[in-house]
Amino acid sequence: MALSLSVVLLLGIILIVLIRGKSIKAGPAIVAILFGFFLASTGMAPSINRFLNSLADTINHITF
Repeated sequence: MALSLSVVLLLGIILIVLIRGKSIKAGPAIVAILFGFFLASTGMAPSINRFLNSLADTINHITF
């Protein structure tokens, strides 16, 4: 849960920076937000969640 909240916060900040930097306009940003919202309610959501969790675990196990 903490991971998903931080990812949402990070993506929200990136989206705000892109809008303010004129890299993406408000219209496409709203479409991207709505796409993510509706994608979360499809049957693909568990697969995407498992992929992101495994990616986070992989990154967590990298040692320098």
